[in-house]
Amino acid sequence: MLAGRRIILGVSGGVAAYKAAYLARRLLESEARVRCVMTESAQKFIGAQTLAAITGDHPIVGFFDEAEVSPHTELGQWADAMVIAPATAATLARLANGLSDNALVATALAADVPLIVAPAMHTEMWNKPATQRNIETLRTDEVILVGPAAGALAGGDVGPGRMAEPEEILSMLDATLSGDLRGWRVLITAGGTREAIDPVRYIGNRSSGKMGNAMAVEAACRGAQVTLITSAPPPGRSEIEIVSVESAQEMAEVVWSRAGDVDVAILAAAVADFRPKSPEAGKMRRADGVAEIELESTPDILAGIAAMEARPYLVGFAAETGSLDGALRKATSKGVDLLVGNDVMKAGSGFATDTNEVTVFTPDGDAEPWPQLSKSEVAKRLWDRIADAYSPE
Repeated sequence: MLAGRRIILGVSGGVAAYKAAYLARRLLESEARVRCVMTESAQKFIGAQTLAAITGDHPIVGFFDEAEVSPHTELGQWADAMVIAPATAATLARLANGLSDNALVATALAADVPLIVAPAMHTEMWNKPATQRNIETLRTDEVILVGPAAGALAGGDVGPGRMAEPEEILSMLDATLSGDLRGWRVLITAGGTREAIDPVRYIGNRSSGKMGNAMAVEAACRGAQVTLITSAPPPGRSEIEIVSVESAQEMAEVVWSRAGDVDVAILAAAVADFRPKSPEAGKMRRADGVAEIELESTPDILAGIAAMEARPYLVGFAAETGSLDGALRKATSKGVDLLVGNDVMKAGSGFATDTNEVTVFTPDGDAEPWPQLSKSEVAKRLWDRIADAYSPE
């Protein structure tokens, strides 16, 4: 999908700039047309002539020594997409605040095209509240973030902040330019919930969140703006807005407050059906004897969305044991658009596995069993089906 596409590769001044050379080469191998823009400090890590030799076009570095009268606007108008890799903390701050005091950020502001940013910095810099505020601003501005990953950093340090690998950036760029979900707003729940018995113990389940996470990653790769409400977030996915919750009540409150603003809601979380009615304020002791725990129902999150006057396209999940009759009943009675059921007792289809074997039910009772697939492939097929059936206004 990148053949013939015009891609700006922006490089800022971090040690990960050496990866930009390989990314440029991979873009050209994908038959994209590539032009580069660099910050002055980027040249301390990779020479402009290196990128010129790879792309066949000299990178833009400043405003005043270029052949074009307005190099950043000319470059921005030329492009189909822009990638900044690496993006240092300083570059993220400039992008978030529109500070166009270098040619790279000025080009990003002048380019009305998808912008993909691959952050790279030390862990302490990534974790700083100021950096995280800038990341949230960029997400709001529909900038697509890839990484950072956890791994080896400059100076021998290890932790989150490592730039995503060029192949991952290339994959995101390809998905963005061909993404059938671009412009969609998607809400997804994942993971299990924990219902407190006392400050130490809880009622929970074995859900790892892998299926919901796969749905979120696939949607983001296809261009959607994704909010993932979860107790088990995927690592290194800064392009996805993560809202961490623990209990069913917390999940319900967040989901219901946001569901009216999205196009599609995917409820893949394994939400506890019951919770202790009166959790103990202190730790329960064995010496006090066997406790009697009275349970009460938790909120029905799916039913709450289904009852909305203007609800999103709604997909529910049902984890069953043995027969999928329960999933069929939910599909025909819960007000969903699709219901995905699986038998968690079946090998390769249960909690914490990398595969799943699902049956997709419609509200009129039709059932479509799928073979055992990786959860990533299940997510891909589900989004294909949703995209065929639904189109945001």
